[in-house]
Amino acid sequence: MGLFGIRKEPGTAPVSPLAAPAANEPSKETPMAMLKKEEELSYRGGGELNALLGKGSEFEGKLTFEGTVRIDGKFSGEIHTNDVLVIGEGARVQAEISAGAVVVNGEVQGNIRAKTSIELHHPAKIRGNLETPSLSMDKGVIFEGSCKMEQLGGQTAAKPAVVSAPTPIKKDA
Repeated sequence: MGLFGIRKEPGTAPVSPLAAPAANEPSKETPMAMLKKEEELSYRGGGELNALLGKGSEFEGKLTFEGTVRIDGKFSGEIHTNDVLVIGEGARVQAEISAGAVVVNGEVQGNIRAKTSIELHHPAKIRGNLETPSLSMDKGVIFEGSCKMEQLGGQTAAKPAVVSAPTPIKKDA
């Protein structure tokens, strides 16, 4: 590294650290810039994240969004969406949550209502009531509350048809 952060390799012209790497040259990003997006921003279930409240972040209020949002910091308030909410390991959420699907790895204090599913992965800690048609809970999850499993969003589950046996016909003898 030369003066003022300009890189000069023997036999080449000086290269600024801000210049884009050549097509055949591997990227030499700083460790801070390399966030390993697949590791840091991924969640079980795959998909692309639309927003992230990262570790060390704190937010209080009402959150409404479309797409997938991951919370790794502290959140307090209300969360409303028809899509996916991911609460990462180490996150602390104190909220009333209404979502399409919820994946919890962190700590939640408040009620969770999900239209399609709730997934609770170790080391999740939930203190509140759950309402969803589909619940998945790993061994080691702490859950204090009640769970109601029904179709949500105005949909009613199909009721089974009642079939009765035919009444016997009596013959007069």
